[in-house]
Amino acid sequence: MECNVLVLAGLWNSGPQHWQTLWEHKHPDWRRVTHRDWFNPDCHEWVSELDGAIAAAEGPPILVAHSLGCVTVAHWAASGSPLKVIGAFLVAPSDVEAPSYPADADSFKPMPLAKLPFPSIVVASSDDPYVSIERARQFAQAWGSRFVEIGAAGHINGDTGHGEWPEGEKLLADFCAELSK
Repeated sequence: MECNVLVLAGLWNSGPQHWQTLWEHKHPDWRRVTHRDWFNPDCHEWVSELDGAIAAAEGPPILVAHSLGCVTVAHWAASGSPLKVIGAFLVAPSDVEAPSYPADADSFKPMPLAKLPFPSIVVASSDDPYVSIERARQFAQAWGSRFVEIGAAGHINGDTGHGEWPEGEKLLADFCAELSK
């Protein structure tokens, strides 16, 4: 897959069995956006770190985000940054306003619901503990994203059996192909 990819993990980072980590091993030219503090995230800091990673990328990237990384992308899009991205692949966007979401991410409230200025896909599960399927659908609609529901898949991470997640990688490859036309 020939894409300039920046990977955005969520709260607590993505572990060794997470699809993001496994995809990065498979595609060594992909880069993960690093954060100073994965456990006590600050929205302004994470948005700034994303902006810096986009600035350092070789051309506008595709953002591949999971969980709180999706919320970071939406906040970055609303930040007024002059930098550009080609698109965003947003998996299991966490609802930071939901009572089930850890209070560690309170600085990310309220949920950004402005239309994203680039193409995007939201991939969601019907039984994600961090976002209801209705809210995920609402985010996709507000952001102007294509919505893909993959059924009962939990939080779509290594803990829910989505290690290599070839179906997700195929979705991303198809999205990259669409964006390169």
